[in-house]
Amino acid sequence: MRAVVLQGPRSVSVENVPDPTLLGADSAIIAVERTAICGSDLHLYHGEIGSQGIQLGHEFVGTIVETGPDVRRVKKGDRVLVSAVVGCGHCDPCLARDPVLCTGGGPRVFGTTLEFHGGQAEFCAVPAADSCCLAIPDNVSLEQSVLLTDILPTGYTGAMNANIKPGSTVVVFGLGPVGVFALQTAKLYGPSRILAVDRVPERLARAAALGAEPIDASDGQAVAKILDATKGRGVDSAIEAVGADATITDAILSVAAGGTISVIGVNMNMEFPYPMPLAFMKRLTLKAALVSVPATWDHLVPLIANGKLQPEEVFTHRLPLSQAAEGYRIFDKREDGVLKVLLDPSK
Repeated sequence: MRAVVLQGPRSVSVENVPDPTLLGADSAIIAVERTAICGSDLHLYHGEIGSQGIQLGHEFVGTIVETGPDVRRVKKGDRVLVSAVVGCGHCDPCLARDPVLCTGGGPRVFGTTLEFHGGQAEFCAVPAADSCCLAIPDNVSLEQSVLLTDILPTGYTGAMNANIKPGSTVVVFGLGPVGVFALQTAKLYGPSRILAVDRVPERLARAAALGAEPIDASDGQAVAKILDATKGRGVDSAIEAVGADATITDAILSVAAGGTISVIGVNMNMEFPYPMPLAFMKRLTLKAALVSVPATWDHLVPLIANGKLQPEEVFTHRLPLSQAAEGYRIFDKREDGVLKVLLDPSK
């Protein structure tokens, strides 16, 4: 089969690799129909984590073509979406749809290690299929379902953890796909204002079209602009969807006393300079979370099925799997107004 393989910093290629086999009695093989490039894939693409030879991708949907004997809730022929984050599938947290708290080996993310192959491929082996696969409802499209595998749940988790109250003021740092979903789902909590911070004009314009107040951070003055927009008080809630030291720090500096910072951007810096005296004196709350994707499905699937969310609008580029390298290049360079790249493994 063909799969997208990491070759080194800013280098991927589509290679012929062995077909996957079942990972155990509770696993399944998925024939991938659509897969996407995620912002967190860029951490591997840039060489920050991972190593050469990783088969990439954690956002994918498709049809089950084989199951192990212990799979009960899904079956061969089912069209399913797959949680990007999986656990053992059998411990209490996994049974409660919270694989991030898995006690049977901890959570894993598809396509981030040499041993755990990703879904930017024609086929993918999925462990613990009953806990990490969801049959796609008839009123949810294939493109919408791709976004339920990771980034829409991640954006929603950012909003959910931000302690947003009706009438409050929110800021979202980073208006990539995850930030856009954080912005959209923050509205569910009834804030009076949402400020939106980015450096890319097209992304700022998109946020304005969604009803947010754009803040251009290209001059490095985002915090000053946020304080000016809130008459010096700061916001009640900040959602950080970039993962850079600088934007996390700006998020912390932008909140009012008693405020909450919700970090969903991936940051791998073990020496992040957290401003403890400021957080202590202002009684700030900081929450950082890897999303437990299945825990969000009961909330998000009905919102999509009933037209309250249209997440597929983030897809700006649709490419065959054979052009994955170009998709990564465009996404990395933020060229051509790109927001999200969808790949079709049949081409």
